[in-house]
This record gives sequence, C-alpha cells and structure tokens, in this order.
Amino acid sequence: MSRSLSPPLTRRGFTLAALSTAGLTAACGNGVGSTGDVTIDARVDATLNELYSSYPNTIAIAEKASGILVMPLVTEASFWVGGGYGRGALRVGGATVDYYSTAKASAGVQFGAQQYAHVLFFMTDDALNEFRRASGWTVGADVEYVLLDRGDGLNADSNTLRSPVLAAVFGRAGLLVGASLEGAKYTRIIP
Repeated sequence: MSRSLSPPLTRRGFTLAALSTAGLTAACGNGVGSTGDVTIDARVDATLNELYSSYPNTIAIAEKASGILVMPLVTEASFWVGGGYGRGALRVGGATVDYYSTAKASAGVQFGAQQYAHVLFFMTDDALNEFRRASGWTVGADVEYVLLDRGDGLNADSNTLRSPVLAAVFGRAGLLVGASLEGAKYTRIIP
C-alpha cells in the first residue's frame, strides 16, 4: 500500500498555482526588469518595420499622426483572473520622447495566454497632449481599431481617420478569449 506524500490539489490551490504561472508568463521577455532605453528603442524600430511591411497602408496613418505610441510586446495571461504587461516608447516626429508601460487586469471568463504588439496613433495634437499630461491614461471605447490581427485587413476609411486615437493590434501569438486594449492603462516610465 503506497501513500502519497503530497496533499490533494484543491480548487483554491489550483487557482493560486495557475495565477502564479500566469504572472511568471507575463514577465517573460516583454521588458519586465532591467530593460534599458536602447533595448526598448530597438524593439520599437523592429515593430514599426514589421507593421509597415505587413500593412503598408499604416504608413499613411503614421505620417498624419501627431504622435505614435509603440508597444512592441505585450504579454497577457488569464485563468479567471488575468493581467498583462509591456513596455514601449512614444515617438513624435520619428524621435522617442518618452517611455511607457502598459498594464491591464481583468476578471471573468478568460483562459489562456497571448503576446502581441500594438501601436496607438494620436491623430490630433489635443489627443497627444491629453495622453502626455495624464498620470495614467486608460484606453476607452472611443479608440478606433484600424487593424486587429485576426485575419482582418486594414479598416481605415475617412470616418475612422477623423478619430483622435487609432489602434493597430498585430503579431498575436497564443490564444486568449475576450482580449482587447480596452481598460489597458499606460504610465510614463524611466527605463
């Protein structure tokens, strides 16, 4: 007769283990820790090159934008309760002016993990200035998506281009049901 030395796995224990794993997964390779400005800028350059080569119509949007926030890699993980994190840079006139992190927490029926890049195009000076003045800017329902990399093409018509903030989400790896940028909070950081 053999006895197990480990206690039985309870629902609470399983949930805590899953959340711990999700936290570790969210920290892997997305700029958590001692990523400096040189590394972030290199990732931003690579992300913009990928965006412009994969979706050439975004070049015209970028040329009209007052500023562009590039988040090269955001990692989200969820098992009922989830979170996400990433770091990037705000560019104005093609030059980096500030560095930002994005963080997101969620609860509800969500399972899985994913990594993706996203770019926010600030189409007006007012929208850019509001973003830069905020101590923590949160994406709301007023952001128009010009690209959601789920096999969608570019969705930019004359009405969309009048929106103050446009978003392009692309380069997804993994699966997370119910993901969007809504509720993501951006905070200025010193890398």
